[in-house]
Amino acid sequence: MTSTSGQTTVADDTTTADAAFAQLRRGTTLLWQGDFHNGRQLIKAVDRRLTKQAARKTRKTENGKRQVRGTAAELFLRQREERARRAEILGRIVVDLEEKDGHWFLDLRRAPEVAEACGHAYGAAPRQECRRIPFTELQGVLGAYQWHLKGVDVPALGDKVYPDYGVFSPTRSEYVDLVDEVAASSLKSGMSVLELGTGTGVLAAVLVRRGAGQVTATDVNPRAVVCARANLDRLGVGERCEVVEADLWPSAPETADVVVFNPPWLPGTPTSELELGIYDASSDALRRFLAELADHLTDGGEGWLVLSDLAEHLGLRTREQLEAWIAEGGLQVLGREDTTPRHPKVLREDDPLHVARSREVTSLWRLGRA
Repeated sequence: MTSTSGQTTVADDTTTADAAFAQLRRGTTLLWQGDFHNGRQLIKAVDRRLTKQAARKTRKTENGKRQVRGTAAELFLRQREERARRAEILGRIVVDLEEKDGHWFLDLRRAPEVAEACGHAYGAAPRQECRRIPFTELQGVLGAYQWHLKGVDVPALGDKVYPDYGVFSPTRSEYVDLVDEVAASSLKSGMSVLELGTGTGVLAAVLVRRGAGQVTATDVNPRAVVCARANLDRLGVGERCEVVEADLWPSAPETADVVVFNPPWLPGTPTSELELGIYDASSDALRRFLAELADHLTDGGEGWLVLSDLAEHLGLRTREQLEAWIAEGGLQVLGREDTTPRHPKVLREDDPLHVARSREVTSLWRLGRA
């Protein structure tokens, strides 16, 4: 296997992990044409080498344990940079999807059937089309399709929602439970609701089940709009929900008795459609929500802001900043309900950010006009 930086060369079962790693670091793209499962192993081997490389930035403490230097914010940003670099390098191991009988086909030995999963992610394969994608992206497409088929259990609904490819999945159920609990005690039957950033439509469904008369749900991601409509119809609440594509607020002026928003909770630039639900540069969506909420509330209406405080523990945003944005929006805090996250990262003591994650609290802020 020989090439120069910026070029593409073929890699197969004879390609060693060390040779692949060297080529990738020089900027070469590797077109995988070997056995499918050997390709997966190559990706893991290259990933291990990237992990070892990143570990060289650590130093030894007195007891011999490795400890990364820096504040929580510095560690977080460094971790993001390393993950972006890792994704960029691993993304240069690519495969070709081809069209066969109107469906996507992967012509590799021991390759799985990819037609349904790739059709779900990319749509129908155009005639004689060839689509070159990162091997890691294909793995994500196959995994996402299994989630789509299996569904995600939502205890608050006693049912499942089915996330589509590229749509944030409600695997962190504590925020759904929090909205459900507040709605059970505070949402009056027949109230109008506006839910922003609906994703799979899970919160819209919970709010209808708790008595909302009509819910308008928005999302900037077209995939999420389609996904939410399908989930809401399947759950039997579609007639009381309208799902529209919008960057936060609907284009037509609208007020509601309750406006619900679970914004991206970490300041940062998203690198994929999925990360739109986690990262938001400069907390832009949160700030726009608080600045414009008062204009979208009926008299006596409330805004329910569902927000993790992890950014505060990481030093990326302060509580004082959040409270200032609330006041600047002409709002007051009517109450707050808290819950402790239950996701696996909270329990990982080997995570350099474990201390910050272990202190995380997710809150539902009840806001009204000042």
